[in-house]
Amino acid sequence: MSAVVEVRDAHVVHRARSGGLLRRDRVYALTGADLTVAAGETVGVVGESGCGKSTLARVLVGVQRPVSGSVAFQGRDLWTMPPAERRATVGAGVGMVFQDPSTALNRRLTVRRILRDPLDVHDRGTRAEREDRVRELMALVGLPRALSDALPGQLSGGQRQRVAIARALALDPALVVADEPTSALDVSVRAQVLNLLLDLRERLGLALVFVSHDIQTVRRMSDRVITMYLGRIVEETPADRVTGAARHPYTRALFSATPGLLDPLDPIPLTGPVPSATRPPSGCPFRTRCWRADGVCAEVMPDFSAASRPGHRYRCHHPVEEEEDSTRDPADLADPARQEP
Repeated sequence: MSAVVEVRDAHVVHRARSGGLLRRDRVYALTGADLTVAAGETVGVVGESGCGKSTLARVLVGVQRPVSGSVAFQGRDLWTMPPAERRATVGAGVGMVFQDPSTALNRRLTVRRILRDPLDVHDRGTRAEREDRVRELMALVGLPRALSDALPGQLSGGQRQRVAIARALALDPALVVADEPTSALDVSVRAQVLNLLLDLRERLGLALVFVSHDIQTVRRMSDRVITMYLGRIVEETPADRVTGAARHPYTRALFSATPGLLDPLDPIPLTGPVPSATRPPSGCPFRTRCWRADGVCAEVMPDFSAASRPGHRYRCHHPVEEEEDSTRDPADLADPARQEP
């Protein structure tokens, strides 16, 4: 499959409010990110708050320019294009679904105007063709035509998110990035929106990047799962292997903390300080909370290693074995050699 978007060694650094008068601290929001998303593929991105998920999403859609590295959309580097061409390329080729539809939609515009707006901006078709496209989009996401003149405030949360999804699809994008698309919705509505995204992916052949804290939902939605920690991608796993065959301890800890209907909850507790993004620790950033860390973890950031199955890679000096039980080993905890920071 051809690549829709490719990110290579992307770094994003922000200036923080902390620090001295002459030199502010820097926030290392994204460090050395490499990611390729193919046509028709769904990539899930998981990690704790502040790990860089949303920054990666902004880099993918061309909103955030990396301080170094490259972002190529359908084979062309976004940041070597003239600004007008980049805006047209990203605007037409990438759709974005935001976390809260009540703030993502203009509350003064009707549903018809919201869905027609991308068509007007990019001058797609005649006026009659744009109206036909609006009706087609509403039918595609399961919205009745009677709501075309409604304002966002007159819709339910699930209906507003369907409008947001329809707007993201208005220009037939090759890539849709959904950043926490269900976190602001009631539990009863989340399944409907997720099923809609799955159905649209199959029907339209979309490349989809799905960012969420709900990692079991990510596993269900995705072909691959990307685990991020402190601005770094630390593991890339086929979705069907992420629960029992993940190699990075952090990925194991994340998925051990999610309840299942068939298996009892047996979480791996993470102790130790959560490192600061302004002063990341040397070596592996996860070492301050990892029960497997030793001296070498403090000295060297591990390179990516390949697991037994293609498409599975991880960055860890002491990876969990593929068939190893996803629980903390008391022997590791009792061994002082494994407790070095």
